[in-house]
Amino acid sequence: MYYIVTGAAGFIGSNLVKALNERGEHNIIAVDNLKNADKFKNLVDCDIADYLDKEDFLEKLQEGYFDGLVAAMFHQGACSDTMETDGRYMMENNYQYTLELLNYCQDEEVPFLYASSASVYGGGGVFKESREFESPLNIYAYSKFLFDQIVRRRWQKRTAQIVGLRYFNVYGSREAHKGRMASVAWHFFNQYRNEGKVKLFEGCDGYANGGQLRDFVSIEDVVKVNMYFLDHPDKSGIFNLGTGQAQSFNDVAVATINTLRIAEGKSALSLAELQKQGLISYIPFPDQLRGKYQSYTQADIGALRGSCYAEAFLSVEQGVAKYVEQMLKVAG
Repeated sequence: MYYIVTGAAGFIGSNLVKALNERGEHNIIAVDNLKNADKFKNLVDCDIADYLDKEDFLEKLQEGYFDGLVAAMFHQGACSDTMETDGRYMMENNYQYTLELLNYCQDEEVPFLYASSASVYGGGGVFKESREFESPLNIYAYSKFLFDQIVRRRWQKRTAQIVGLRYFNVYGSREAHKGRMASVAWHFFNQYRNEGKVKLFEGCDGYANGGQLRDFVSIEDVVKVNMYFLDHPDKSGIFNLGTGQAQSFNDVAVATINTLRIAEGKSALSLAELQKQGLISYIPFPDQLRGKYQSYTQADIGALRGSCYAEAFLSVEQGVAKYVEQMLKVAG
């Protein structure tokens, strides 16, 4: 039996492949579009049975090549660029393709775990898995939102596990290929190493400079939640995947810089001290993001806890420190 991971060379997908390997699973079909060839590096230390381009994979699926051979499917493949303006491409890639995979898994009674997104909530202040709180601000968010609605409409007739995970702000190893779409922790690490300081956005929407709040969640926790649902095929639903505790961009910057300072044999500094020394500075908020930016996110993880997932989540201070240490080892 095969485990299928789409978006397998990407950030979350490659971490799931590695996690399956660590469980002794190597019969993995890695599906991705390697137009960004550098993504292959994410799979170098992973063991897979085969790699397929996303279009070739869909064709084989429709031809019945994998019938009766799939243990579970992790669908992580998508265009995740929130600034993408080609709506037709976004809907074909994120919505229609995902729908084809869902149909297959339901026909074959295969567990289907897919990546949704916290972006479906838009600029609202309530982040609970309920229709009245969902109001996407861009076409990426709408593509995720629309698929979630399809899942809800089919809910009572499902034949196998369906789990949609609304990822909040994920950071961690194997994201370098994302470039400008990588996490702020990754950007802050590289800024500080290259320039000796970190630049954040000035305040907006009533927040102080660098004070906008997001629910930053470590890739370690994201993998744990995915594996939990894999181990509990009786549990289905659409779930927020965040820590349940919003923290500021300033918090991420402080954790990043102080971990680097300690590695250099220097003492940790407070936010005020880092600002005073010019190690943290602020740049004007981009006009193109106004009206399309979430200044506050905080996952309501009541549904996740209700599924009996009881593991504690890493805080920014814990998770970012671990991530920076990992990047330092790679950087040498």
